[in-house]
Amino acid sequence: MTTDDQDAASRLWAEYKRTRERRVRDQLIVLYSALVKYVASRVAAGLPQHVDQADLVSYGIIGLIDAIDRYDPARQVKFETYAIPRIRGAIIDELRAIDWVPRSVRAKARAVEQAYSNLEASLLRTPTDEEVSEELGISPRELEQVMRKISFIGVAALDEVMVAAGDRPERSTLGDTIADTEPSPVAALEDKESRELLARAVSGLADRERLVLSLYYYEGLTLAEIGEVLGVSESRVCQIHTKAVLHLRSQLGEGPRDDGVMPSRRRSPRLSSSATG
Repeated sequence: MTTDDQDAASRLWAEYKRTRERRVRDQLIVLYSALVKYVASRVAAGLPQHVDQADLVSYGIIGLIDAIDRYDPARQVKFETYAIPRIRGAIIDELRAIDWVPRSVRAKARAVEQAYSNLEASLLRTPTDEEVSEELGISPRELEQVMRKISFIGVAALDEVMVAAGDRPERSTLGDTIADTEPSPVAALEDKESRELLARAVSGLADRERLVLSLYYYEGLTLAEIGEVLGVSESRVCQIHTKAVLHLRSQLGEGPRDDGVMPSRRRSPRLSSSATG
């Protein structure tokens, strides 16, 4: 703030604390709106790209209003210092509010994904359920229960976790495998590389997992229909689907995410760890 801005702010604070008029509060909101944008940009840096920063700003305004109402200039604490934690807290609270999945379940999903990633790195193959159970320190029965719980979590689509190998690794997306309406040589090459990455990852899955992915994503069958084909329940198919996607995430990704935020529900092409049939 410039000296003039600081003088204006001091006058507004004195008037607001004296009158509590909404008109004055609105002026303070406008005056400190840049602070909300600053905090929102810092929070957005650790979130998936699909999270709209404009939404974060709107959440932050709630925290700003609360800070204005509670701030006491007599305490000799800069308003910015007082307000930033409240603005950030309001943004985080709202993000948590729109995520209906319990944090404990998300933690279990991250633990399972990390276990798959660690075992695949050490064994150089897809681990068995028994090996994953031992890595997590739980019984196979408990692992099955965990997989059932996380089967319905909308974990980030794989288009956010693929990494192209090479001297200069770069993130690529499964969305790149979708044909462009105006294809170019570069797009065609990227499409081919992405498909090869995915094909290699899928080839490492168990036969039943590959079959479930093929029937679900490429044949368009529902989970119930796949269950009839395999002779198992729809719930069991959902668990197989979830395990397969976790395998792919650990092979193609950079490790488990720890956003605490509900990610995008896009599926490209129809590929995420949430399958409702």
